[in-house]
Order: sequence, then structure tokens, then C-alpha cells
Amino acid sequence: MRPVIPYVTAALLFGLGVYGVLRRRNAVLVLMAVELMLNAVNLVLVTADTTVRAQLPHAGQVFALFVIVLAAAEIGVGLAIVLQLYRMRASVAVDEVPLTEPPLVEATPGAGAAATPGASAGEVIR
Repeated sequence: MRPVIPYVTAALLFGLGVYGVLRRRNAVLVLMAVELMLNAVNLVLVTADTTVRAQLPHAGQVFALFVIVLAAAEIGVGLAIVLQLYRMRASVAVDEVPLTEPPLVEATPGAGAAATPGASAGEVIR
């Protein structure tokens, strides 16, 4: 017998996670939506473990445990990035994150660029 209810539940959870990733502007809520998607994958893995237990004992549970460990590392790194984004921009809105701009760094003569003698501190020759 194939369990249908856990697969349908996992599909709904994954769909809600995708919706959250695509529609939310807050980076913390996007991370929560990604975690919801990972939990849907865990539900599928544990449910699939019941059908293949004769060939591979506890394989789905081992993969689910691996996904949980991976999710813990992902949330730690993700929250560190969100915290740094808040410190730099005073906002955690995903729409306000510049994707092509380099970080804001003031140009100083001793920071790798060659300054000409007699030039002011703001003028740098590249």
C-alpha cells in the first residue's frame, strides 16, 4: 500500500514554501519558507523509507537526518547574512539588496590604489 496523504501534505508544504520564497520581501521570512521546503523534503524521504525498507533499511531516515543537519547550517549562515545586511542597509528587505554593486568602501590612498604626489585624499589614480 502506498501512503498518499504524506505525499500530498509534502507537496502542499513545498508549494507553500515556494510561494513564500517568491512573494515575501523580508529575508527572515524567505529563510523560513526555505526551511518549510526542506521539511517537506524530509517528509517525502521518511515516507519513502517505509516503501523501500526491505532493500535499504533506514535509508530515508538517514537522508532526512542529513537534510536536518544541512538545514541547521543553512539557517545559521543565512541569519548571519541577514544580520550583516541589516547592519549595512538598516533593512532586511530582499528587494533592496544590490546584486551587482560592490560593498561600500571608502577609497583611501593606502588601500591598494596608487595616489599621486600632491593629490588630495579623495583623488585616486587607477
